[in-house]
Amino acid sequence: MNPLSIFAIIIVLFLVSGIRIIFEYKRAIKFRFGKFVTTLQPGFRWIIPFVETIQIVDVRVITFNIDSQEVMTEDNVPCSIDGVVFFKINNPKKAVLEVETYKFAITQLAQAALRDVCGKVELDTILSKREEMGKNIKQIVEKETKDWGIEINDVKIKDIQLPENMRRMMANQAEAERSRRAQIILALAEEQAAGKLLEAGKLIDQSPSAIKLRLYQTLSNIAAEKNSTILFPFPEEMLPVKKMKSKIVK
Repeated sequence: MNPLSIFAIIIVLFLVSGIRIIFEYKRAIKFRFGKFVTTLQPGFRWIIPFVETIQIVDVRVITFNIDSQEVMTEDNVPCSIDGVVFFKINNPKKAVLEVETYKFAITQLAQAALRDVCGKVELDTILSKREEMGKNIKQIVEKETKDWGIEINDVKIKDIQLPENMRRMMANQAEAERSRRAQIILALAEEQAAGKLLEAGKLIDQSPSAIKLRLYQTLSNIAAEKNSTILFPFPEEMLPVKKMKSKIVK
């Protein structure tokens, strides 16, 4: 193989080794002799081998879990709380140059913010206002990360683990609350039923004939039982029946 062919092969290998393909959801930070040059956009790119290097940054929404944190609430209740953070890199240059490892840094910030926010409120607030707690944590984290070219999209509290005795107390409290509501509903039903009975009694009092009709209805219900014997302590005629006076219109 002549020297010209060897030189041509070396040139081809040199050119090929500098080819880079950057996907649409990524950006590349290019360095020349360790110094930042530019941010490469998606597509076919070429860098000078041994002179230039690149660092790939994912610009999609990234999700990571906040490890369970031991928190003492304001009302002195120990609990373990974990969550999840959603963030996106808006400025790849800052994310690489301003912080050593942005994901690790955000993780530490989120853990500290979770302990700080949840430690300043009572347990009932954490249980009933998870969305609000997540927003407070987000505000603390994004205040620190905005200079890193990173946007915090959302922070969610996923799970809250309570001590066993606290869970039993809360279960007993919930059971007592359900019992109280049931008793209130029953009392309201009895009150409404008593009101209806009172209205019915007033209607019967206004029409003595209704008393006999009610009597006949009761006798009909009793007569359904074939082995029943009915005794009247007084004649039926003694029941007060309003005498209707007929008027003759001339």
